[in-house]
Amino acid sequence: MKGLYVHIPFCESICHYCDFVKRVPSHQESIDRYLDALVKEIALYKKHFDSIDTIYIGGGTPSMLSVKQLTKVFEALKDIKPIEYSIEVNPESYSEEKGMLMKTYGINRVSLGVQTFNQELLHYLNRKHTNKQVYEVVDHLKACEIERISVDLIFAIPGQTIKDLDQDLKHIKSLDITHVSSYSLILEEKTYFYHQYLKGNFEQMDEDLEALMYEKVIKDLDDFGFKQYEISNFCKHNHESLHNKIYWTLDPYIGVGLGAHGFIDGYRTYNERSMQAYIDHYQKEKVYQTSDMLIQDALIFGLRNTKGIEIEKIEKAFNIDLFKRYPKLEEKMNYGLLEINHGYLKLTKKGTLLGNQVFMVFI
Repeated sequence: MKGLYVHIPFCESICHYCDFVKRVPSHQESIDRYLDALVKEIALYKKHFDSIDTIYIGGGTPSMLSVKQLTKVFEALKDIKPIEYSIEVNPESYSEEKGMLMKTYGINRVSLGVQTFNQELLHYLNRKHTNKQVYEVVDHLKACEIERISVDLIFAIPGQTIKDLDQDLKHIKSLDITHVSSYSLILEEKTYFYHQYLKGNFEQMDEDLEALMYEKVIKDLDDFGFKQYEISNFCKHNHESLHNKIYWTLDPYIGVGLGAHGFIDGYRTYNERSMQAYIDHYQKEKVYQTSDMLIQDALIFGLRNTKGIEIEKIEKAFNIDLFKRYPKLEEKMNYGLLEINHGYLKLTKKGTLLGNQVFMVFI
């Protein structure tokens, strides 16, 4: 598998928890100038077009682009015929015209930024949509026969209760969608929440309550027919995110756009995060991946998958004895965080809640 990630950094407002490369544009001309550069960068990878299996247009907020601007991006990608073609959408910037345009250009999967259905918590996160808009977008996407719909859901928001989360999950059930990505709110540097934390105005949720919420997410989504296939991802009808699986299995992917990164021909590539520098020359650096770097990534990403990692395959690929190289794995098994099942090393239920303790073994 080979993927292509396309970054659209523009947002109408900045969410208080977000640390992605993003900005509020001062005028439409700045967006157009960026898109001109983006189209030129996409063309640099034309030799890969025939072998690309997935496209993911993320951000930022790709859906805030005008119909004309979206068309410009889609036209630059029209010679690629991916198996999976995804775009991120915020409910408040979606329109029926944009939905039909997505369908016309082959979009077959939409990731909808919902986060929570509690309007007070949405306001706290600095999100601008309403629940009515969420339902309208989902209904229209289905009318356009774009039925692979994923919803992003955040839990462990300060002030959130188990009852609030229960209501969020009931909305997920009623939407009748195929995929959920559910994350706990993490305090990231260079965000509004982090600055509030430094001032003593932000208190993270108690870890025990956060763990209870995560357990509830897993249980309720399972009851609704969603299979957990990765620590934060759940799907129905085997509609896993093929693009995200490329990241987790160390398959190659190209990253284009401001601040985008890729993994192609044995190198990690990192684009400029400054707009002027990006427009001038796109890429900041590329770093050859040594065997040690690849082993670390393969093990950490692999264990995020509920299936785990195939021990024999890893040992053969990297010419290692896994437990001799990482003797602390035995300790994590004794603590009940890891287990071996049919030749796969995987996180236990307890290990899923405490995954970072396991991942530190490889760092």
